Amino acid sequence: MNRSHILEKFIYAIILTVTPTAHSNKETPTEVKNILFIMSDDLKASVLSFYGGSICRTPNLDKLAASGLVFDRAYCQGLTCAPSRPSIMRSIYPKSKASAPTIGEHLQQHGFHTARVGKIFHMPVPHAQLDGSNGKDVAECWTERYNTRSTETFTPGLYRLLNLGIVTRELKGRDAKGPNRMWATVESDTENGSDQADYLVATKAVHLLQERKKAGKPFFMGVGFVRPHFPMVQPKKYFDMYPEEKMKIPPLIPGDLDDIPLAGRGADGKGLNEMEQNRRRMWQAYYGSVSFMDEQLGRVLDELERLDLLNSTAIIFTSDHGYHLGEHGFWQKANLHEEVVRVPLIISAPGIKSGRTSSLVELVDLYPTWTNLLELPSPKGLHGKSLLPILRNPKSKIRETALSIHNRAGGGLRSAQWHYMNYGSKGEELYDMIKDPAQFTNVVSDPKYSAILNKARARFKARIAAAK
Repeated sequence: MNRSHILEKFIYAIILTVTPTAHSNKETPTEVKNILFIMSDDLKASVLSFYGGSICRTPNLDKLAASGLVFDRAYCQGLTCAPSRPSIMRSIYPKSKASAPTIGEHLQQHGFHTARVGKIFHMPVPHAQLDGSNGKDVAECWTERYNTRSTETFTPGLYRLLNLGIVTRELKGRDAKGPNRMWATVESDTENGSDQADYLVATKAVHLLQERKKAGKPFFMGVGFVRPHFPMVQPKKYFDMYPEEKMKIPPLIPGDLDDIPLAGRGADGKGLNEMEQNRRRMWQAYYGSVSFMDEQLGRVLDELERLDLLNSTAIIFTSDHGYHLGEHGFWQKANLHEEVVRVPLIISAPGIKSGRTSSLVELVDLYPTWTNLLELPSPKGLHGKSLLPILRNPKSKIRETALSIHNRAGGGLRSAQWHYMNYGSKGEELYDMIKDPAQFTNVVSDPKYSAILNKARARFKARIAAAK
């Protein structure tokens, strides 16, 4: 090879080094070809170690958090599964008359294979897992979809209905038919939980990933775990990780609810608060089921890595909403307090630096983020805003407030400092989340905060009007 040719190749190599790539002038410079969307059910952010939790062990979520961007202020738009999940998948606020295609329908139009395993749209738990039905799933969203039959409350093992004081190994009467029979935990006799929904979901997800690798076609895969949703079934070893007597439970403070409107109060647990042991048992079961879910998540992520798909796949992990575990005496979800509306959110994607952000975001923002990461157009009319500016620069802001819609009337508005809740004619709440992060003092009637209250009302009114 002569010198002139060598010099020509050297100059060409330098040009390639300093010239912008083909992606540089597009929306994002990443090489995301696939989306893996993983959703837990009823998972409150505060129990996770990367959000300050000190007890619950989630090594796989911790690893994912270390590799991605952790969102400290992510908020759901629906307070229960049924309104929250379709709002994510369509990027449309609950109760809105607006419409948009699901993310799956949109991506199919652009050549994507879309697959769902487990609970992504709403399914009643444990009934949909017992019979393997699809709940309120949208069939058009998916190229293929799967639910799993599992034993749930019929799992062989130690079965407890906490508020009724029932401890039994009998199968009769185990199906949770009504509210007073839902506070159930089951210590499964199986060592690895192979008869449980989340284990079976992970197994199917691993198989689908293998198929997608062979097919070589871009994919969107939704993997929906049902734990820690009650009845919190899990192998006994996960209960043993969290001894009941060592559980730290929220205090029950006399008069705590005096400044909370009736419309703003959460479920009281059907007698759970009457016995301290019941409350400890619920925390034990909750931690254990989160750890069980985490292990199944790890199986999916390990397979993604083994298949060498990490460099082409964006991983998004979140929950449909948070959960009350006895804070203020409340249990479950369905009210607007921080324990319910704040959710975990991790985005790990090629080309995105790991870290954290305190920017306010909403779960409706995921849909336009997915399309941006894939360098595809978004349908018109989406309510969400792309998180791409924050993924590029965690200090960026796309919102001043995060909106959540109440199941009955009104909603809540979270800003960096203030949390405002409006129940129409049935009352309001306002909390200083810097001074009072646990929301013990409703300052809505304090004249010192009248200017802040009026501003919050105006903001809320504008956000609600835009969400219709």
